[in-house]
Amino acid sequence: MVMCGSRNLQIEDLRNHPTETLMMLRAALASGADIMPDPKRSGFYEVEDEGRVYYFNIARPSGKILLLATWPSEHALEERALAECGAAS
Repeated sequence: MVMCGSRNLQIEDLRNHPTETLMMLRAALASGADIMPDPKRSGFYEVEDEGRVYYFNIARPSGKILLLATWPSEHALEERALAECGAAS
């Protein structure tokens, strides 16, 4: 699934994430990032962008995006571990 590019996305932060996090999510969604549905929960999604994963719900019928969590992507964690190993040797 791809979110249509719209700068007027309503994003509500439910966990007090930094403002930059909301801006990065907004930019990812507006640029047409691939959105992966959560197979266990209807209306819940993940999107990965620039080394972070964002987990959110799209509220119905308003379409408001409710940001629930964010974490480093597996790829970002692997790169960090490789960098630390290289720095240690």
